[in-house]
Amino acid sequence: ATATALLLVPCAIKALRQKEGKQKAEKVVFEFGGPVGAAATMISLPGVIYFLYYACGKDFKVPGIDLRVLSGMRLPSPSELISSRACAIFGGWFTWQVVLERILPGKVVEGVDLAAAGGKGRLKYRMNGHLAFWTSLAALGACRDRLSVLYDEFPAIAGASILFSFGLSSYLYAASFTEGALLAKGGNSGNPIYDFFIGRELNPRIGTFDLKQFCELRPGLIGWVALNFGMMAKLYQNTGRVSGSMALVNLFQGMYVWDSLYQEQAILSTMDITTDGFGYMLAFGDLAWVPFTYSMQARYLVDHDPNLAPLSLAALALCGVGGYAIFRASNSEKDQFRRDPFHPKVKDLKVLEVKNYQTGRTSSLLVSGWWGLARKINYTGDWLMAW
Repeated sequence: ATATALLLVPCAIKALRQKEGKQKAEKVVFEFGGPVGAAATMISLPGVIYFLYYACGKDFKVPGIDLRVLSGMRLPSPSELISSRACAIFGGWFTWQVVLERILPGKVVEGVDLAAAGGKGRLKYRMNGHLAFWTSLAALGACRDRLSVLYDEFPAIAGASILFSFGLSSYLYAASFTEGALLAKGGNSGNPIYDFFIGRELNPRIGTFDLKQFCELRPGLIGWVALNFGMMAKLYQNTGRVSGSMALVNLFQGMYVWDSLYQEQAILSTMDITTDGFGYMLAFGDLAWVPFTYSMQARYLVDHDPNLAPLSLAALALCGVGGYAIFRASNSEKDQFRRDPFHPKVKDLKVLEVKNYQTGRTSSLLVSGWWGLARKINYTGDWLMAW
């Protein structure tokens, strides 16, 4: 039934709304295997979240790569996958983040010029994510051991986020047929399933509230930290202590999220904001995939803490600090170059002029500095921090 809904809803929306939008479909280069791949991805990824939960849980875990043991994995009951309590938790959290975005003080900045995407001018964005991060942490800290409910209701809250992501994607696809909507160049193929998945409208907004920029950094990313706090609260509830491993996971993953919110303005020059439409791919990724898969380490430690020796913890901490240093330095260099290629810090870097065949634009590719060491050197830092 879920798979059928994922496929039929986009088709129904297009049938009902396409007369309102006069934009003609464009020839696009399909990604993710085209409509078939998009459909398969939408159907399978929610299952991956649940597989990771039940294949790596309290009473069952897959040892190494011996997949034969999967035959003994317990299948969940429907009541575990969604609950009214979980919906209230997720809905309250999402609403709380919206309120913070609307009321907290912060500077208003301009994004990139929309001319390259076929629009005019620059959109304005409210930058108060860093303050929202600390406000959220203060609220979470006040909850103390009650945060253990996030461990108890984990699969159901994941289910609520998946349902919300689908509902939001449906709204986004329907709204993209509004007259005057600026469409993403890769999201207007005319195939409803593919466009629903990849994202049809570039910058969907409700008034001044930018849905894509908000979802990229707020509910899911800060929600990842909230889930980690919940796992830590459950471990403390069970054992009366917080292990070194749990402390390091919360510290370094929390630092990663803090960095994203502290450097919030940098996201305005990323491909997610400037090029990609906002559809199921980003909505599900932001709200469901990131928080409920990235928190897997903390959830695992609740029931399977290895009780590492101080020397091992010190080595892991050193690895995390080194990884963060690489991650931050390389991303700062890239962001500075994107904002001002003539800035003293980056003006002497070597570049290679390349053409994007999807957008038709020519852009400069850094081939020196941090980006001369590896094509995705920032992911090296990510990888080291993930240890």
